[in-house]
Amino acid sequence: MIAEPPNRRPDNEHGPPAQAATVAELRAAAADCTACALYPAATRTVFGEGPEGALVMLIGEQPGDAEDVAGHPFVRPAGKLLDRCLAEADIDRAWIYVTNVVKHFKWVPRGTRRIHSKLGSVEIEACFPWLKAEIAAVAPCIILELGATAAQALFGRAFRVTRDRGRLVPSALAPYAPATVHPSALLRAPDEQTRDREIRKFVEDLRKVAAICT
Repeated sequence: MIAEPPNRRPDNEHGPPAQAATVAELRAAAADCTACALYPAATRTVFGEGPEGALVMLIGEQPGDAEDVAGHPFVRPAGKLLDRCLAEADIDRAWIYVTNVVKHFKWVPRGTRRIHSKLGSVEIEACFPWLKAEIAAVAPCIILELGATAAQALFGRAFRVTRDRGRLVPSALAPYAPATVHPSALLRAPDEQTRDREIRKFVEDLRKVAAICT
């Protein structure tokens, strides 16, 4: 059974200040984070959003281009799909907390576009103290990891979403911490039939989360 997060380096001078106990305080402190090399090329730190005391926390990988510009996690197009699936699962996004493992957008140029680039362990390790502080401030009952990056950040590289998807895994960070796919993976489905099937599976994962909270 996977029950403990992997060992992490202690918080350093770039991490959350010890006196920051609320999400608002953490967000303000994170705005000036320089813990890894991503911050100069990012527009801003994109911190998590949602009510403190939320029963459910959703954790994705990193902000994308739209999130970096808007300053909010999970906006279009993956965010719109997430909102649709949450509604189908009878989950009001207003009462969940959404965030990412890493708070800065990692990208490479392609013409005039900024293209998402895969995170490395250095960025994940540097940002993990912020995520851990967010979890402590919100104290959710359920953490739902969206995608392999989020799941492996919490449980280590041996975790496989394809194998462990939907399991109500106990964690030192929350009573339950299941994993599912990231909404962006649904958008990359090769055809409409596959996309519809995978969206239905994703909604079922969300409904399992909703059932625990009711």
